[in-house]
Amino acid sequence: MNNDIEKPNITVFEQIKEHDENGNEFWGARKLSKILEYSEFRHFLPVVERAKEACINSGQQVEEHFEDYLEEINHGKGSIQSHPSVKLSRYACYLIVQNADPSKKVVAQGQTYFAVQTRLQEIQQMDEYNRLSSEDERRLFLRSEMKKHNLQLADAAKDAGVIQPYEYAIFQNHGYMGLYGGLDAKGIHQTKGLKKSQQILDHMGSTELAANLFRATQTEDKLRKDNIKGKQKANKTHFEIGKKVRRIIQEIGGTMPEDLPVADSIKKLEKSKEPKQIKPKKGKNNEK
Repeated sequence: MNNDIEKPNITVFEQIKEHDENGNEFWGARKLSKILEYSEFRHFLPVVERAKEACINSGQQVEEHFEDYLEEINHGKGSIQSHPSVKLSRYACYLIVQNADPSKKVVAQGQTYFAVQTRLQEIQQMDEYNRLSSEDERRLFLRSEMKKHNLQLADAAKDAGVIQPYEYAIFQNHGYMGLYGGLDAKGIHQTKGLKKSQQILDHMGSTELAANLFRATQTEDKLRKDNIKGKQKANKTHFEIGKKVRRIIQEIGGTMPEDLPVADSIKKLEKSKEPKQIKPKKGKNNEK
């Protein structure tokens, strides 16, 4: 068996990704089943069926994400055979890992990997986002999304036991430390040359905002889905999610968030986008 499969880590999901003749990415169900440590493909098929049901329940077309085909499998010593399998989209893989055995460490890794990647794909495919033609417009859009999801994250953290403002500051720092390689909010300010009064999120470009949006949305989902209770567990969860998002950025060859350039305050952009009020001209009829 391939060493990457014997020692599963988050990179193997990217390594087994393939592309069809039109350049569309997909994953073969048989290879994915091996990565997720299913000894026989027949044991994996019920997971695929549950994922198809989840696909239907989410309002998606099953045919767009699950396609039967013949998958070539290497059986060693140069022997390659074709077996009936399923061609899976990224979203299909996401649904599969959500329905796979959660006690397996590699499944938990897959849940984070495909959740983050699926969220990225969702943003890229959003009509509203695709209509944005400039970096400024993308920043404004993602900053607005960040504000909304930070409120939802704060609510989820509160349910977990993060109550006081200072506790939430510690909770937020754990997320930053995971994503920024150990840097907390103060460290990020120093690294990026920001003043204490300047909000970190207001000086991020679209790439950095997207990474933080993934961190926030996935942490919220994890806190709620696993019903995590206790400040320490919530902090650890936020740190681990941030760390995994960082690892994915590294694996796809992206720039680490602490190395991304500082952008002008987004408040300037927000002000420039506000409709200008037209002052009435002074005349005989309106002079006081």
